[in-house]
Amino acid sequence: MARRKKIYEGKAKILYEGPEPGTIVQYFKDDATAFNAEKKDVIDGKGVLNNRLSEFFMSGLTQIGVPNHFIRRLNMREQLVRNCEIVPLEVIVRNYAAGSMSKRLGIAEGTQLPRPIVEYCYKDDALGDPLVTEEHIAAFGWASQQDMDDILSLALRVNDFMSGIMLAVGIRLVDFKIEIGRVFEGDYQRLIVADEISPDSCRLWDIETGQKLDKDVFRRDLGSLTDAYSEVARRLGVLPQSNVTKPTLIN
Repeated sequence: MARRKKIYEGKAKILYEGPEPGTIVQYFKDDATAFNAEKKDVIDGKGVLNNRLSEFFMSGLTQIGVPNHFIRRLNMREQLVRNCEIVPLEVIVRNYAAGSMSKRLGIAEGTQLPRPIVEYCYKDDALGDPLVTEEHIAAFGWASQQDMDDILSLALRVNDFMSGIMLAVGIRLVDFKIEIGRVFEGDYQRLIVADEISPDSCRLWDIETGQKLDKDVFRRDLGSLTDAYSEVARRLGVLPQSNVTKPTLIN
């Protein structure tokens, strides 16, 4: 499709003005970043895989009644999504200790948590997306108490869906992060899942071997990121059942 006005460019995606009012074209880049963009690279095919995987997860959420911004995929790198006002929070759901939680609390990586734990980070790259509490969120007006109740409900519903989908293909959903958007229908505000859901925003481990199938492969130099993402896509049926090493995707 013809290029439209660029609205925003982030580390992994570019947003363009959509073809219809209230829509945005979301373009998935091949750029990979870690440690707040201190580590960078371009991974051939990564954007294609994330586009298809995010489409798969968002479409699944739609089918079970979890509202989200996805409308349709446009091509191998772009999807049409609803324009929304992003709540300035990263919403993190943790099922097992890993990453920053293990470092902060001294819990061995891979320890199953007593229940899913939801954390919030303030979206600000310059500050390193610091961890915040509901008290901070209320005090600074980032979200109301009703918003927080709805955000928590959405996060746990996504966790139930994603955990089940991954368990069925032999993958443990360790943790993930989502973003939440506000859409307005007349005077009525609705919260929806936005941004993306992909191996960029999840920790995914093979249940039997513990092999990492997410961006930790890039963070920790554990091998080919494309191979890891392709394996997730293959197991979920987004890739053909063959020994594919490049993201040759089915339509």
